[in-house]
Amino acid sequence: MVRFKDKIVVVTGGCRGIGKAIVEAFLNEGAFVYAWDYKLPEEGEVFIEDELLRQRVRTIQVDVSLFDSVNNAAQKVLEESGKVDILVNNAGITRDNLLLRMSESDWDAVINTNLRGAFLCTKALLRPMMNQRWGRIINISSIVGEIGNAGQANYSASKAGLIGFTKSLAKELASRNILVNAIAPGYVRTNMTDKLTPEQKEMFLKNIPLHREAEPEDIAKVVLFLASDDASYITGQVINVDGGLVM
Repeated sequence: MVRFKDKIVVVTGGCRGIGKAIVEAFLNEGAFVYAWDYKLPEEGEVFIEDELLRQRVRTIQVDVSLFDSVNNAAQKVLEESGKVDILVNNAGITRDNLLLRMSESDWDAVINTNLRGAFLCTKALLRPMMNQRWGRIINISSIVGEIGNAGQANYSASKAGLIGFTKSLAKELASRNILVNAIAPGYVRTNMTDKLTPEQKEMFLKNIPLHREAEPEDIAKVVLFLASDDASYITGQVINVDGGLVM
């Protein structure tokens, strides 16, 4: 069954890692997807392998922390498609350090991308959802937004902020049939975690009851569920996808 035929989806941070998996999952279910990313695929790099799926995806270079960049991208989407049905706020960065060593620029960069970015993208694309009285907004938070993590005060604060943003927006938009939920991934295999040493990976895995890392596709499957009609009575929730790490 193709669940998202004729749906217009925007995924921020959509060209790699979790974002790319989310884009591919929506494409496989019939959606037309805009992948927004600060860094687009290199020239000659194949973003989506399947040629037929590539016909239903467009990449747009966007800095989600900048008002003009976001608004220009939103205008392109609406001019081309006339609407947007689903927004996945996935774009995020890290600038890890202990607080006493953390620079103001590293604090600001993480907050501006991870939290301000979600605010700007949501505001830019919200009105069409309100007009059609249907929409899905899914924010990619993190378990560290719930439990914190040493050396990640900026990242944890941004992801905790996304949870508060999600719950407040869910209350604002419920009367318009716009559902707003968050996903809090745990340890996910990405290019970033691939750089960890075997010892570091083992330290993470021993604390996970399922004793394995998540694949980006594990997160994408939950995004699709929350965007689907199967989740039509779920809003304002945070779904942990962490192998049981936080219980």
